[in-house]
Amino acid sequence: MVKNTGRPGYLQIADDLRAQIRGGSLAPGTPLPSTAKLAEQYDASLSVVKLAVGVLRTEGLVIGQQGKGVFVRDADDPQAADNPQAAGDELADLRATVHDLSVRLAKVEEQLATSTTPRPGRSSR
Repeated sequence: MVKNTGRPGYLQIADDLRAQIRGGSLAPGTPLPSTAKLAEQYDASLSVVKLAVGVLRTEGLVIGQQGKGVFVRDADDPQAADNPQAAGDELADLRATVHDLSVRLAKVEEQLATSTTPRPGRSSR
């Protein structure tokens, strides 16, 4: 079902699933079909389907439950981010945190590199 339109397949799948959620054919609390079933339905790879579901998670339309599956979120759920701004803010926070951790890790690696440099006259057993 993914068409060769120039638009990435995962976005086409996300668009279709989003329309089904907003149209009511995938009601709140309903589990999405398995990744394998969606891949078969859309004639796409598992990774493309996973990306599509990831888009819906970022938008707050679905939520994953470990070991159970991915479910359509209730629109009345206060945590549901029907607002792309909220998803964007969350993403910006995550990027800032990752950047901060990267800087801190680089400093630790630099300290380790300078502290483990063998010194002349010492044996390294």
